[in-house]
Amino acid sequence: MKILFCAIIGYLLGSLSPAAFFSKVKNQNLRQEGTGNLGATNTFLVLGRKYGVAVMLFDVAKAYISVKIGKLLAPTVAAAGIVAGGFAIVGHIFHFYMKFKGGKGLASFGGLILALDPVVFLQLFVIAVSLIFVVNYTVAAPISASILFPVMYSARHFDIASLLLLIAISILIITVHIPNIYRVKRGDDVKMREYVKKHLFG
Repeated sequence: MKILFCAIIGYLLGSLSPAAFFSKVKNQNLRQEGTGNLGATNTFLVLGRKYGVAVMLFDVAKAYISVKIGKLLAPTVAAAGIVAGGFAIVGHIFHFYMKFKGGKGLASFGGLILALDPVVFLQLFVIAVSLIFVVNYTVAAPISASILFPVMYSARHFDIASLLLLIAISILIITVHIPNIYRVKRGDDVKMREYVKKHLFG
């Protein structure tokens, strides 16, 4: 029963969408502009840095808080935090009040990782940022983190249930980013080095 509560709380927290809120405030439909997603990346692209950072921090926080709540609700269950954080990601991607079309879960995935193991989070962050600028596309971040996190986390905190849940979450993250991979192949995706030069230093 406690695990069910973890899942419900995580999903409801994950369904909170600052991107949808800012979309209404600014009268710009993020689902019809940019990448078409209600997430931090598209908010950066369409509404700018201020709103993008706010959305990113909120999306990280809701998964982070979900993990902590899960651990408090079921402290004897190793995977409780992962269940709550995982469902926060599900809630972010599949908002029940937005026709189940939300963001792609990367920031919330980062919040889950940070809550579970800050050391692994920092390692993955360095790897992801390095790869982004090497390949020049942001899709390198979710793909690298999804592949590496279950392995790196399990090497430090092995639990078979936790490993299986993390693999499932990683598969979800990779799946929703498949369109980004196709955009990279077509040359349609945003090039990171050029974006940084233009919007952060230009």
